[in-house]
Amino acid sequence: MKRMYGLIVLLAGFLIFAFFYGGSSSEKTDASTKSKTIKTYKVGILQLMTQPALDQIHKGIVAGLKAEGFKVGTNLKIDYQNAQGDQSNLQTMSSKFANENDDLTVGIATPAAQALAKAANGKTPVILAGITDPVGGGLIKSNAVPGGNITGTSGESPLKSQLNLIKKILPKAKTLGIIYTTSDHGGTYNAKKMQKIAAAAGYTVKMYTISSTNDMQTVAEKMASEVQVVYAPQDNDVASAMKTLVSVTNKAKVPVFPDVDTMVKDGGVATLSVNQFNLGKASGVIAGKVLKGKKTSTYPLTFITKGEMTVNTTEAKLLGIKLPASVLHEAKKKGEIFK
Repeated sequence: MKRMYGLIVLLAGFLIFAFFYGGSSSEKTDASTKSKTIKTYKVGILQLMTQPALDQIHKGIVAGLKAEGFKVGTNLKIDYQNAQGDQSNLQTMSSKFANENDDLTVGIATPAAQALAKAANGKTPVILAGITDPVGGGLIKSNAVPGGNITGTSGESPLKSQLNLIKKILPKAKTLGIIYTTSDHGGTYNAKKMQKIAAAAGYTVKMYTISSTNDMQTVAEKMASEVQVVYAPQDNDVASAMKTLVSVTNKAKVPVFPDVDTMVKDGGVATLSVNQFNLGKASGVIAGKVLKGKKTSTYPLTFITKGEMTVNTTEAKLLGIKLPASVLHEAKKKGEIFK
């Protein structure tokens, strides 16, 4: 009997030891597992439409996030949405990001940024990707101190440099046509700003507007019959209809000088423009810093203003334009040449 009691006591002691030791080991394992768990951040990217310049910004954003240590599949999940120019899609997609509690959202083009801002309602951080005039667009209080849940980059076009480029290539041109979309805030902003600069420089400036890409053919035909050279601002609808614009102006032998490098590829003669990929990358870097804890309210807007020379030698030859050697040299050295 004593032997049996002894065995029972020994067994009970073993079970108690195993319980506490096993529990402690499990807790250590859980703690170790938790310490190794990598948080995955979810970022929503909303793009207004498919358009070469906006596509480059999108690629740049992903590269910028990667530069800050955020890699898709490791610690980052990106929900990319393209509204294809539809306002109702912008609203639906922005609400989706908000309902799914994304850690941060990025807006490519002013309408996309405005839709994200409305859906976020002052809570989720919103990063602007190359938005022209964000203060005028009602997105932030000031460039120096945004004051809320929004910050990012603005691609302020080097308009004076662009006009000087037109003068250098076409010194005899005196009548400048500017075409933009009435509903595009950035396009309107740049068009009217260029109007003042060109008028002060002695040009006769004629303004032409479209309400959508469907108007381009008709408006371009009228413009091509009335001007000697065309300036096309960073305007989403104009950029999307660039090939239509050029098909009309080429027949009239009227050169187009666009605001963006991707529009030169589509038939523009030349530009000094902000590199859209680099602009997007700067926004991605800002997004990464905000995910790490940087406050949007006191994070000043970053302006990307340095232009790079881009020329289309095929287009120049088609129109009988001899590009200055200095322009070609600069494009070859620091920019891009489309042939």
